[in-house]
Amino acid sequence: MTDPKMKMEVPPQVREFAQKSVEQAERAISAFIESASKSVAVIPAPMNDVAKQTLAITEANLKASFDHARKLMQAKDIGEVMQLQTDFLRNQFGIATEQFKKTTGGAVANDDDKEKPDLI
Repeated sequence: MTDPKMKMEVPPQVREFAQKSVEQAERAISAFIESASKSVAVIPAPMNDVAKQTLAITEANLKASFDHARKLMQAKDIGEVMQLQTDFLRNQFGIATEQFKKTTGGAVANDDDKEKPDLI
């Protein structure tokens, strides 16, 4: 049985307002990302590649956050909210780890290629 205290009664108007707010924020962020992409195109190499990679990571993280917000708006009780949040954070931590490896991969690989000094 579900504890009645754990139920969330969210009025439809509040859900609708929240959905519109997320959609509006997503459109604004999309416009920002589009402008940033155009700006990145004029950055000279090799910083151009770094800027593009950073922008792609940012865009992916923002998309995941908006998707998560939509899922949270559909949650029916606190237990579902907690499960969604746990799953989201676990997934984002894994993604952040992979993104870190990707962004530092070149620097780490270059360090391995260098001759290491003998230890005394």
